[in-house]
Amino acid sequence: MADILPRVNREDVMKIVIVGGVAGGASAAARARRLSEDVSIVVFERGSDVSFANCGLPYHIGGKIPLRQSLILKTPEDFKSRFNIDVRIRHEVMSVDPVNKMVTVKNLTSGEVYTEEWDRLLLSTGAAPVVPPLPGLQEAGVFTLRNLTDMDAIQAWIEQHNIAHTTLVGGGFIGLEVMEALSERGISVTLLEMGEQVMAPVDPEMASALHQEIRSHGVDLRLRTALTEVLRTETGFRVALSDGGFLQTDMVILAIGVKPESSLATGAGLAVGKRGGISVNACMQTSIPDIYAVGDAVETPDLVFQEPANVPLAGPANRQGRIAADNMLDRHSLYHGSQGTSICKVFSLSIGSVGANEKQLKAHGTRYEKVYVHAADHASYYPGATMISLKLLFSPDTGKILGAQASGKKGVDKRIDVLAVVQRAGLTVNDLEHLELTYAPPFNSARDVVNQAGMVAANVIKGDTVICHVRDVLQREPGSYCLLDIRSPAELKQFGEYPDALSIPLDSLRENLDKLPEDKEIIIGCQSGLRGHVAYRMLQSHGFRTYNLSGGFITWQAVTESMSQ
Repeated sequence: MADILPRVNREDVMKIVIVGGVAGGASAAARARRLSEDVSIVVFERGSDVSFANCGLPYHIGGKIPLRQSLILKTPEDFKSRFNIDVRIRHEVMSVDPVNKMVTVKNLTSGEVYTEEWDRLLLSTGAAPVVPPLPGLQEAGVFTLRNLTDMDAIQAWIEQHNIAHTTLVGGGFIGLEVMEALSERGISVTLLEMGEQVMAPVDPEMASALHQEIRSHGVDLRLRTALTEVLRTETGFRVALSDGGFLQTDMVILAIGVKPESSLATGAGLAVGKRGGISVNACMQTSIPDIYAVGDAVETPDLVFQEPANVPLAGPANRQGRIAADNMLDRHSLYHGSQGTSICKVFSLSIGSVGANEKQLKAHGTRYEKVYVHAADHASYYPGATMISLKLLFSPDTGKILGAQASGKKGVDKRIDVLAVVQRAGLTVNDLEHLELTYAPPFNSARDVVNQAGMVAANVIKGDTVICHVRDVLQREPGSYCLLDIRSPAELKQFGEYPDALSIPLDSLRENLDKLPEDKEIIIGCQSGLRGHVAYRMLQSHGFRTYNLSGGFITWQAVTESMSQ
């Protein structure tokens, strides 16, 4: 190693050193300057860009964002001229000395190694792509996507090698967005996902529509399939799969996930959580009081379970940077936990979520109930209406909102955003039906999808309806119940039929009560669950033992398809 040179002597003014830019570090630096003109601020960024739109990288690859320059939000010169912040790109912080309050820095351009003193230190080191220790993953032509340099390398490979096929590994946000980008460039894509579904934050039946959308655009989606080896050939790569098969491909992109970059923290003796993220309190303060940490590198409390969690999203990182800056300058500011509010666009379908999913609730032993609502994004009589499918998870005892998931072509973001605010505010499902949301036929229905979900959930809690779920029905002994389909003959022909169901349309149900068995429980199925509640109330008043199938035939199809994939 080169000789370590002393760089800056301690001055009377407070000095903040920030390690890493982008969402967390850059927002903290700008906030700190807005709070104080006197403080000295230095930002060290290992890469060539200190503030860029990493969420926009796939869209530049796909051509939706044509200008690369659009992704660069602020340059070092911008930070200097507007904020008087000293940004040093291509400078890697090698170690942190918390006792003497110094960092050791290497200038990656010149090779110079020196020390820098600090009064307050902020670690915004981010997360690194997961690259498993498998043969061939270090070959040229195998990529990850985390920054502009990665994006440029992918672009160059596509343009220089006449790419016809790409193997994409991982069905998370980055994988799905890159899949769409490559498909829209006319490149054939095989998407490998080791799990039973893509987009892990949502439950399998909600991901079912996403699987259909992906396959309808010609993508070769292979679930429960992992990459095991990459072999270079004369014409590209031969990819070995966990099912024993092989793929011939022109390039491989890994989007398996990310892991916190916490080596600087562990080297300095900072506490690290079970998931490898830096442990912080609500002030974004680490286990050493004058050192703070934000962004993808940290673990913060999950809002539902109040347990430390890694939430590698830009929104939380940005807010954490602001809060850390407040506290470094002795302004008391608290981070109240992460909900994991997220959304992804895949071709013409959007899918979003907030809070916990069903898998997580089961793992934590949390008592919960769920309802499904399928309704138009705006008044059905106004042209262009499309369906939104919403799943609401809540406590059957208190009505507390535990999580929500939604999919559709339009309006998913609005519904998830409303539910994120409601959950953050501590409101319950009983409050949802009273929300006064914007309404005009081009924008909404008089009863928004969120209002409807609240009404259905409130009915369940009050005992005005008893629901059952598709998996419950499928696990019952055949013949032990009567599945009553109350849809019209035209609907049966258009959408399909429940298996072994007794068909009596709702509008003629009163005249045909004698056709219903009195010795069996009756499970009522309609198209979406709405008319099922009407039939439930009717049959209950006549003494039948009944259940309304939540989400109706739409959810039935989604669940059965997810079970067969």
